[in-house]
Amino acid sequence: MKRSLKEVADAVGARLIGDGRVEVSGVASIESALPNDLVFVEDEKHLAVALQSRAGAVIAGEFAAAIVSDRPLLISDHPKLSFARAARALREASAPDAASQQATAHPTAVIHPSVMLGPGVYVEERAVVSEQAQIGHHTRVGAGCALGAGVRIGRDCEIYPNVTIYPDTTLGDRVIVHAGAVLGSDGFGYVRDRKTGHYEKFPQVGRLVIEDDVEIGANATIDRGALDETRIRRGTKIDNLVHIGHNCQIGEDVVIAAQTGLSGSIVIENGVILGGQVGIGEHARIEEGVMLGGQGGVLPNKVLRGKGVAFWGTPAQPLREYLKQLATLARLAKKD
Repeated sequence: MKRSLKEVADAVGARLIGDGRVEVSGVASIESALPNDLVFVEDEKHLAVALQSRAGAVIAGEFAAAIVSDRPLLISDHPKLSFARAARALREASAPDAASQQATAHPTAVIHPSVMLGPGVYVEERAVVSEQAQIGHHTRVGAGCALGAGVRIGRDCEIYPNVTIYPDTTLGDRVIVHAGAVLGSDGFGYVRDRKTGHYEKFPQVGRLVIEDDVEIGANATIDRGALDETRIRRGTKIDNLVHIGHNCQIGEDVVIAAQTGLSGSIVIENGVILGGQVGIGEHARIEEGVMLGGQGGVLPNKVLRGKGVAFWGTPAQPLREYLKQLATLARLAKKD
């Protein structure tokens, strides 16, 4: 479905220069754009190439406002963000009205009679949905997924193939879970018998709650709480191959890059950024706005604080101190 540039500009809060009646239906790179596509430019040096492309319109910064062009422009103080929002607006415009659709399932899907499916839900082939599960409007459950008893999934979610969601896990609205993820499995919790040396499993009877607008990467694993809950708060983005242990509390708008591992009972506050292959020990706390660079390590029970401060290394320390230590080591090596 196409939308006029005037509608797109209103949706993303951009200033329109040119014919607002021009219609677009998608987004693309400058190189692959077609006449119905939007492209974006963040740097003035790329503007000429964008204007020479086949794109129907260009989202650009204030630097483009004075340009004379036969191509419509959408002027934004954050072109990349406006481009992302335009893509979402165009995608939503083309989505069918869930309220007018019945829930449907592939003939090979196995759905318990007690399951509640909202309008527009689609369950793909060989998926299994267990008793008392609830799936909200216009959510898609991919092929081969397994949803346990009492699972609750909100509206407009995308659950890609072969995702496993353990019983009593809750997902909010607009959650995306990529292929192979496992949500709500038992935490790695054992008690050692000092007399025999044997390990006894500690109860893992808590739950996992994932709030609205969270995205979870392929083959990520998130454990439920041992006795209480693990919670992933609104807007957090989790990359592929991330592991989050039991009882962790992840704040809003946190970004966690691939191959990061979090032990149990960790608190990650709002707006934290964790680079790839970060490792954090149990009961550690990363306070609001901290940035921890790739392969950084935080020891158990430690606290990192400082909004906007970048940490690096193992044990993690402010980047400036880390770089000073590297320089000192380099000078000592030269003396040898």
